[in-house]
Amino acid sequence: MKTLLRPLAAFAVMVSITAISLAAGSDPVVGTWTLDLSKSTFPAGMAPKSQTRTYSQSGPSITLVMKTVGADGKEATAQTTYQLDGKDYPITGSPDYDTLTAKQVNPRTASFTLKKGAKAVGSTNRTVSKDGKILTSKTSVTTAKGDKSESTMVFNKQ
Repeated sequence: MKTLLRPLAAFAVMVSITAISLAAGSDPVVGTWTLDLSKSTFPAGMAPKSQTRTYSQSGPSITLVMKTVGADGKEATAQTTYQLDGKDYPITGSPDYDTLTAKQVNPRTASFTLKKGAKAVGSTNRTVSKDGKILTSKTSVTTAKGDKSESTMVFNKQ
C-alpha cells in the first residue's frame, strides 16, 4: 500500500505545482501601450494629449505606470502595484482616487473599483483583444471636484 501512496502523492504535488504555475502566468496586459486618441472617447475638453501605460508582472503582482500629458499640456505619472485578488492596493499620482481593487473577470479582462479615502468613486474594466494588440479601458469616475466622467480609452501595444 505504501508503494502505491508515494507515486500518488508525488503526482498530486506535481499537479499542484503545475496549477500554481499556470495561475501565476503572464497577464496579457503586460507590456507597453500607447493611447490611440482617434479611437478613444472622453467628455468634452477632457481628452489628454497622450498617455502611455507600462504594465510589468512579478509573480501575481502587476505594476502599472501611467504617463499622461493632459489637455493642458501638464505631465503626470500615476503608479500602482496590485494583484487580481479583490484586495485594496494604493495608487499614487491621481487626484481622483488613492486605492484600487482588482478582480479577474476572464483571462483577458479585469475589473477595478477605484476608491478615494476608502469610498468607491469609480470603476474601470480593461480588456486585451484576442490578438493581444489592443487594450480597451472603460472608466466611470466621480472626480475629486465632484464631476462625473465616463471614458473609453483604446491603446495599441508597442
